[in-house]
Amino acid sequence: MTNFSLEGKSCLVTGGSRGIGRAVAVALARAGADVAITYARSADAAEEVKAEIEALGRRAMAIQADAVDGKRADEVIQQVAKEWERLDVVVNNAGITKDTLIMRMSEEQWDDVITTNLKSVFNYSKAAIRPMMRQRSGSIINVSSVVGISGNAGQTNYAASKAGIIGFTKSLAKEIASRNIRVNAIAPGYIRTEMTGQLSEDVLKAIESSIPMGRSGESDEVADTIVFLASDASRYITGETIRVDGGMAM
Repeated sequence: MTNFSLEGKSCLVTGGSRGIGRAVAVALARAGADVAITYARSADAAEEVKAEIEALGRRAMAIQADAVDGKRADEVIQQVAKEWERLDVVVNNAGITKDTLIMRMSEEQWDDVITTNLKSVFNYSKAAIRPMMRQRSGSIINVSSVVGISGNAGQTNYAASKAGIIGFTKSLAKEIASRNIRVNAIAPGYIRTEMTGQLSEDVLKAIESSIPMGRSGESDEVADTIVFLASDASRYITGETIRVDGGMAM
């Protein structure tokens, strides 16, 4: 029987205070999970998400952590696994953009995006494997992008980081599938968030005209896919990248 419930499961969402991360954290809680989030600077926003999760009757944590700090990633994973006695799902969502054409891109802009977007996935995945191996179960879900599949001018750093996540996902899935730990990725297309809300109406229309479904995506549409990958309904899926893009990268 298909089971989308996350009742009794413990989840961690990195970068969970805003945008897609916030929608994912709340969706996991609605499905019955206890949810911890990490945040870099947005303490007030993180507390709002924590309160929203608790209002749904679930336990919540909001933990300040720099996603690129491997030692801190270990501490966060240990804190969640110890306090809630298990860790079932990790959603690696933390990420940034610093877009510009490569001729104008500084080494710092390249390094910042690669490190934040890609190294953070390594940090939290590696740390999470230990408690998941003890349980002999777990689901790691990495947030990539259609840009990592199709590329995009002005985003060589971002595209490289998101393509790297897809390769990382497949490799790790092969390493730990025998331990009943699944690793999958999602590749969102153009999703309406605070980050994309700064675009002009003309630019928005041009983007939407390139999407077969004719509209932008919503954060909760990405979140619903992540709930599926976190649940037992996807128990025989690993190493996959699911595009949530309205057909944009077909």
